[in-house]
Amino acid sequence: MARVCEVCGKSTQMGNSVAHRGKAKYLGGVGTKVTGISRRQFKPNLQRVRVTTSAGATKTVRVCAQCLRSGAVKKAVKSAPFKLPTEATKVAEKS
Repeated sequence: MARVCEVCGKSTQMGNSVAHRGKAKYLGGVGTKVTGISRRQFKPNLQRVRVTTSAGATKTVRVCAQCLRSGAVKKAVKSAPFKLPTEATKVAEKS
């Protein structure tokens, strides 16, 4: 399903877009008036993230920013393309 967080299920919500005109009273006007109300959609902030599953595999999922910040998912860690050998790997190679 499009525009739905795969962790928490957050999806689009409907709301109102309110249009105003006029000068505010504190600026010397007679006040602002509502000139129109129309429907609009509030869309979740979804990000495509590579996630490590419980089985250890990596998979790409669409997750909202709130789930990313709260730590609801564990991001997949890429291994470094080039790593200098450490002492432990040198010992393992010799034996």
